[in-house]
Amino acid sequence: MNLTKSSFIFFTFFLLFLSSCSSKKQVIYFNDINFENQDKNIISLGKIQPNDILSIIISSSSTELSAMYNLNQDQNQNSSFFPGYLVNLEGKITLPILGKITVKDLTMAQLEELLVKILIEGKHLSEPIVTARLMNAKFTVLGEVSKPGTYTYSEQNISVLQALGYAGDLTINGKRENVLLIREENNAKTYITIDMTSKQWFGSPYYYIKPNDVIYVNPNGPKVKTAGYIGNLGTFISIVSLSLSMILTVFLFTQ
Repeated sequence: MNLTKSSFIFFTFFLLFLSSCSSKKQVIYFNDINFENQDKNIISLGKIQPNDILSIIISSSSTELSAMYNLNQDQNQNSSFFPGYLVNLEGKITLPILGKITVKDLTMAQLEELLVKILIEGKHLSEPIVTARLMNAKFTVLGEVSKPGTYTYSEQNISVLQALGYAGDLTINGKRENVLLIREENNAKTYITIDMTSKQWFGSPYYYIKPNDVIYVNPNGPKVKTAGYIGNLGTFISIVSLSLSMILTVFLFTQ
């Protein structure tokens, strides 16, 4: 009988141990990524895509004349009006006077050059200056950072380091030599690992992020190993109480 009780107790704790453990595959995201079968030749400059919202400001030596080519300021003060140009599904925007302009797959610099050319060749303005910015640029940071989430930015370029700064930096459990960057361009996803302990990636096309990039900070070894174990005192007490109740029940029934 003592052997039966001992066996039952051992089996109970063994089941509890198994249920509390997590494998590496259960804890880490994107385990099935194939880093070999992908295109490494990624263009380093972001391109305009449908549903982007653009800020375009046209100026010249004639303030009154150039104002006609910009969004109406009275409209901008209306809370129901978003002060920007939405790129439609055809990849076009509609500008005052100039009408519809195809902007899809252009960089911001190329868009500025195109509009300057249209304004000069069409004799609209003399020596126009065009400034274009993406207004709804966003990126996502997941994993072992202090504040995971999706963030928006209005700067022309921000680096991976700045993006991680938005998310409050890596936690002590973050795997610094294996930060994953997921990027989608031309309907193809690319997966890049960045070693944050090295400066070799500073000159790569991945130093600056692009709109809709996803950054995932992998957990380090100790974090993975402890992920499935008892994480707080309340859980520990509950498991101990359950185990003692089961042991006491077996003991009483075997007397």
